Amino acid sequence: MYKVMIVDDEPEIRNGLKLKVDWETLNLQIAAEASNGQEALDRIENEAIDIVITDMSMPVMDGKAFLDMSSEQYPSLRLIVLTGYEDFDYARAAVRSQARDYLLKPVTGEELTASLMKVKQELDKEREKQKWATDMEWRLSQNYREMKEHFIIQLVKGELEMDGVVRDRSKLFHLNNWEEGSVSFLTIGLQKNAIAGSSAERRPDQFHLPFEMICRELTDTFEGFPQAFRMPSYPQLMHVVFQESSSSAERFAEKLQRVVEEHLGFALTTGIGQPVSGFSKWKDGFISSLLTWNLTDSNIQAHSGQPDDGQLALKEDERKAIQRLLTRGELQQFEEAVVRELADAASISRAKYVKMIFQLFMILETAAHDAKLPLSSGEQLWLRPELALGLDSIDKAKAFLMGIANRMDLKLRQDADDEGQSDIGAARRFIDENYMYDLHLSMIAEKFNYNSSYFSELFKGKVGKTFIQYLTEVRMSHARRLLEHTALGLWDIAELTGFSNPSYFSSKFKKMFGLSPSDYRQRLPEKNDNALPKK
Repeated sequence: MYKVMIVDDEPEIRNGLKLKVDWETLNLQIAAEASNGQEALDRIENEAIDIVITDMSMPVMDGKAFLDMSSEQYPSLRLIVLTGYEDFDYARAAVRSQARDYLLKPVTGEELTASLMKVKQELDKEREKQKWATDMEWRLSQNYREMKEHFIIQLVKGELEMDGVVRDRSKLFHLNNWEEGSVSFLTIGLQKNAIAGSSAERRPDQFHLPFEMICRELTDTFEGFPQAFRMPSYPQLMHVVFQESSSSAERFAEKLQRVVEEHLGFALTTGIGQPVSGFSKWKDGFISSLLTWNLTDSNIQAHSGQPDDGQLALKEDERKAIQRLLTRGELQQFEEAVVRELADAASISRAKYVKMIFQLFMILETAAHDAKLPLSSGEQLWLRPELALGLDSIDKAKAFLMGIANRMDLKLRQDADDEGQSDIGAARRFIDENYMYDLHLSMIAEKFNYNSSYFSELFKGKVGKTFIQYLTEVRMSHARRLLEHTALGLWDIAELTGFSNPSYFSSKFKKMFGLSPSDYRQRLPEKNDNALPKK
């Protein structure tokens, strides 16, 4: 809603103008009044005004002086001039100040409404232009890229099960049209040895950062603008999701290979997953590309003598059941389930058996990452896929997987002894990573298998503050970062940090920091030459 100020030295005229227009229908608000030009300038200095309706003949500071000063100090201000005189000097002053209209008194409601509608249309176009510019700056910012990648990672990890959240976030990150058609995932890694002619001492782990930069730069210019991302668990691999068929992934891999060979001196190992449709299937497509990459890099298919069918070995409901056993610390049942799944896969094919090992390992790796348990070099199955060739019996595979599970269980029990319930630490990490979504105490309690009331008391006892206090502090920390480093408006910042609306966000921000978000931003030292307006 745009704010309007009426400037006239006669109160009855100001009141008459207010009655001539249906302000609410025009989405306008009478925010201020003034009896002369000087008073009007004082009000504009302390309050955001979009449109001024002003008389010309006034005491202290007349309309001509006011128009000159306001157009100089506030060039974006829209001015409508009302006067009872057909005076050439007044008209010239109005033109010089770029006033939007010049109306003779007595003005009718229709005339004033038409003039205001014209000005409002100009403001709408200007606001849309500014919003587009702000949105483009935001889409090019590091904050946007990080949050978009975080969203993609949560999709491929299957951590987002709230349809409304997924829909809203996909629209925010311009991925909403990716839900309809099929997508293909590509997993890429540097081969272990440099290509002929390069130094034998060059190792892939020394080049994963320049490799990542090359991948990201290529996706920025490649057809269809595929999305690149990297999983923190295995930084030496890059992943790219394509909105089109797998042929796009093949062309991308070929082009990337040429660039990497030229600049880094390494060949690539790639794996393209089965095409999938719908965000709920992105996890299957991602795992499929990982498994294909592993089978290729370790040459397992050549050892097995069997082609890969491209399908996952472990179904989603089975994965969730096994993951639940691990989370609850029910290791005996977990081990029984692992042996059962390995035996079933081995009875089908060698490739299916190896896929099962990798999928079970993924469950353990994710849990170990959440528990802050580093895996040894001998356990890094994704980075050393040839290790899977040595797990050529169910007993060997079970020993390998249960070794990680037992170490993780011991770590969690030690953490519980040192810090109380380890689930509280996991809950805090979940909040830290998902603060932007609609989180509720009952949701978190259910995720960690607790009664809501008991979890609330447990959380407060271990953290020293309530769930809401902790969540609000995390959100405010990120809100401050967005205020400091972007030109995003309050609507956007509120949405990105999980607040229901900007008014509620502003209220909580002021209560916590003692000043409004706008005031906080205005007090910041300028960090760049950004000319976009701060909203």
